[in-house]
Amino acid sequence: QVQLVESGGGLVQAGGSLRLSCAASGRTLDRYAMAWFRQAPGKERECVVVISRSGGSTYYADSVKGRFTISRDNAKNMVYLQMSSLKPEDTAVYYCGAKFTYSGGSYYPTSEQYENWGQGTQVTVSS
Repeated sequence: QVQLVESGGGLVQAGGSLRLSCAASGRTLDRYAMAWFRQAPGKERECVVVISRSGGSTYYADSVKGRFTISRDNAKNMVYLQMSSLKPEDTAVYYCGAKFTYSGGSYYPTSEQYENWGQGTQVTVSS
């Protein structure tokens, strides 16, 4: 099992930026595809972005393409989400997820595919 802790959420105006961090412990991350999901009130948890074990492959939801960037540092056991041009519809609790995999791919867009989750960090974008 890998333990995940998200940080960096907060309140920001539309058009602003935030950087989320996900710190992992318990296992090294190089065997895990990593993802950011989000869940708004009354809605299902949705995939925002996934990054492969090495960082060489990514999958972005259409709604965030060109605005959000995921990165990872396996040596530090960290994953990051740089969010720019934020919109009110980006308001949600953002969760970091880890999926153990032998594959180098990044197409894991459903929450059921992940075994490990953090507690989430709230992002609120005001209009």
